[in-house]
Amino acid sequence: MLIGVPKEIKTHEYRVGLTPSSVRELVHHGHSVIVETGAGAGIDFGDDRYRAAGAEIVPSAQEIFDRADMVVKVKEPQPDECRMLRRGQVLFTYLHLAPDPRQTELLMKSGSVAIAYETVTDSRGGLPLLAPMSEVAGRMSIQCGAHCLEKIQGGRGMLLGGVPGVPAAKVVVLGGGVVGTNAARMAMGLEASVTVIDKSLQRLKELDLQFGAELNTVYSTVDAIEEYVTGADLVIGAVLVPGAAAPRLVTRAMIAKMKPGSVVVDVAIDQGGCFETSKPTTHDDPTYVVDGVVHYCVANMPGGVARTSTVALNNATLPFALALADKGYRRACLDDPHLREGLNVHSGQITNKPVAEALGLNYVPTEVVLRTA
Repeated sequence: MLIGVPKEIKTHEYRVGLTPSSVRELVHHGHSVIVETGAGAGIDFGDDRYRAAGAEIVPSAQEIFDRADMVVKVKEPQPDECRMLRRGQVLFTYLHLAPDPRQTELLMKSGSVAIAYETVTDSRGGLPLLAPMSEVAGRMSIQCGAHCLEKIQGGRGMLLGGVPGVPAAKVVVLGGGVVGTNAARMAMGLEASVTVIDKSLQRLKELDLQFGAELNTVYSTVDAIEEYVTGADLVIGAVLVPGAAAPRLVTRAMIAKMKPGSVVVDVAIDQGGCFETSKPTTHDDPTYVVDGVVHYCVANMPGGVARTSTVALNNATLPFALALADKGYRRACLDDPHLREGLNVHSGQITNKPVAEALGLNYVPTEVVLRTA
């Protein structure tokens, strides 16, 4: 199979779909790889390293999309990239379609086969290709939130951990999954006062056993969210419904009751966000203020630590990329029910139920399109 890796074009996105090490592995399996020039330059993966790994360097994204059987990216394709996709071509990347009807429309129109990292599952019910970036984003959310709390950034002028004689900041994490756990871990490491709110008692018990008395765990209700959010200095939105739009847990009225200079970091913004006041921002202009509350809603947070993120992501995606290349997408998806869950769009049809429901579109089961295509 011929695999193509274009350069990411989203604002300040320096991650790359395949590392030189991943390229070498694919070449070792008998596949060919073409990489757009400069695709990894921002994280010190220069063209020469890709050539040494066995890749061909090509001058443009257009050539990547024209030639490749499978395109491997990191971020969702931008409109110009969607228009370069062709019928039957495999796209393997993050998609986050539920809050993005325009991208969904363009992917359907292209006739391509779009497999989303964020809906691939594993035998334990986890999301193995989302987890690495969730770990990164969870950890980043605290350092970004701590920075936003500085007075010059518009925050309250607070140090997360306080100092002797001065109370620590109150950090509330909405969601106890991968993002929330990593956020809580980092916040506790900085000696903040940390509360995790989740609707799963089992998950709260696990967090209690993991962190003990350092962490306050609270069962999620509207009352609990309102009480803890309005009293917080920093709130991390870390909720996830796989494939679907994130639930809006924090209302505008709750935001208005928060202390001036408080900060919210919406890690769920890729799925639409879990604060009613959230809107996507970029690394160029990461924050805005609503009712005196600083909002950090960067839609590609892990791109800020692009080298770490790229390597972590490739560690997770490479086995699936190899399966798709070795077997072809149809056989790979039929053989692996977890990879099959990643299939979101196939030849103009939506094959992920939460995406279809979120966008009001017709849903066709993956088994149907794979066996009849």
